[in-house]
Amino acid sequence: MTTAAGLRLPTTRTPDPMEAPVLRWGVIAPGGIARSFVAALQARTRQQVVAVASRSTDRAESFARDFGVPAAYGSYEELVADPEVDVVYVASPHSEHAAHALLALGAGKPVLVEKAFTRNAAEARAVFEAAGGRGLFAMEAMWTRFLPHLDVVRQCLEKGLLGEVHMVAADHGQLLHPDGPQRLSDPALAGGALLDLGVYPLSFASMVLGTLTDVTATGSLTGLGVDAQESVVVRNEHGAIGLVGSSMVASTPTTASIAGTIARLELATPFFAQSTLRLVGPDDEVLDVLEPSDREHGLHFEAAEAARCIAAGATESPLMPWSETVAVMAAMDSVRRQLGVTFPGE
Repeated sequence: MTTAAGLRLPTTRTPDPMEAPVLRWGVIAPGGIARSFVAALQARTRQQVVAVASRSTDRAESFARDFGVPAAYGSYEELVADPEVDVVYVASPHSEHAAHALLALGAGKPVLVEKAFTRNAAEARAVFEAAGGRGLFAMEAMWTRFLPHLDVVRQCLEKGLLGEVHMVAADHGQLLHPDGPQRLSDPALAGGALLDLGVYPLSFASMVLGTLTDVTATGSLTGLGVDAQESVVVRNEHGAIGLVGSSMVASTPTTASIAGTIARLELATPFFAQSTLRLVGPDDEVLDVLEPSDREHGLHFEAAEAARCIAAGATESPLMPWSETVAVMAAMDSVRRQLGVTFPGE
């Protein structure tokens, strides 16, 4: 019988983002996540942000001044038509992701689209069909997938270091309602906890478990009909279970774990960012610990992956393939159906 004695965490294989091929980025929608994205690119990569677009020229120009971006546009059409832009980062509300991604792809630009990728799986398929038809790169900006400690997690699973995995747990709760961003309360903007927060633990469970054969959800809604919180149980074809939860009305530990027959992995809070990773034996002995070298930034790893793939002529990344994004979107569609959440225009 294999034991946990002597087990150690593998070394990360994540390439240095500074070494990624340099591309010129255009940013659609200069909100909070776009600010974090551009700050990370400028601090930790050689990528160039050359244009930003907003429906408000003043807002675009303010963002451009703050980050030294050469071009600011008052329409998204102008940005995607800019010949100086190599790739477009879509950071608009979830409700607009599909339209803005299709706009960029239609102009011949590859896209990195914020998570959740779209409102639903049907929209995700439409974006990927457009990208495939034009031979263009498209990827969901599920930035957690590209972090160094997640590469170590993948290696542990690939090498069977944990034994047979039986259970995954992950949660993400932040106190964001009713006093947080207005978009989270608005059904027209595809608001709610699931697409903004729940996508993290659900995507993590999908990465670990593979194809999800069962999705069972319970939760509560706000007065406007978006989800306030949910608890979801997922299962794969081998019977392994994932327990995931999200909330925008309470702050939760925001940790994750993967439990196998030999050992388990514990991802400290916030598990979706650069955080501490522990390898723990069945007797609760800590066998190995990986501490992140950089807790300030993380969004630059996804940009570096996109740049490498685009430079290589790839249309998708093996770390976040199209099929995986569609599968996670389909799981979230199931959760919303069970909770009774629909968005205008679906």
